[in-house]
Amino acid sequence: ILGQMGNRVQHALRAFTPRDQKAVRAAAETFPPNPKVNVVQAITELAVGEALVSTLQAGGIPLPVERALIAPPGCRIGTITDEERASIRSRSPVGARYDTAIDRESAFEILAKRTAETAATAATEASASKPSAKADEDNGFMGTMKDMVFGTGRRQGLIESFTKSAVRNVGSSVGRSLGGATGGKLVRGILGSLMRGR
Repeated sequence: ILGQMGNRVQHALRAFTPRDQKAVRAAAETFPPNPKVNVVQAITELAVGEALVSTLQAGGIPLPVERALIAPPGCRIGTITDEERASIRSRSPVGARYDTAIDRESAFEILAKRTAETAATAATEASASKPSAKADEDNGFMGTMKDMVFGTGRRQGLIESFTKSAVRNVGSSVGRSLGGATGGKLVRGILGSLMRGR
């Protein structure tokens, strides 16, 4: 990564062991060479505020490394005065842009409005469909009663249960009076004709 950087500012690297000296030599070889500067020696001798600097020139070609002094940042501790703040803002191209407060409609307000509209629409539709809901409820009750009395495709109703029970009782009585085999055939015949008729 260091070898591919265009602009480089390298401060001092200290090398006390053979392993450190090898790392310093490897770092020095990544700089564009300058016959006037011994990078391997200079990189270990840099003082505070000094650095080896290599930047890109106009065509994107790296300039040879140079030993340079780095200017410290100019700052102070504490807040600036109102006059200094006004002066800085007057020089800024966006200094007066934020003087007027603009309260735009937020995403929260847009979503809250949509939710209220949806709730109002749902309430209107619910009130409009109440009579039909009552009718559906009545049809549901009557449908349930019809299924109980007449039965469904999967479950027999009260009439069918009563009929089967009555035929079974009659068949048992007839079977006892006619004898076992003949009575059983008669009961099966009656039940079969009833079930086909249904």
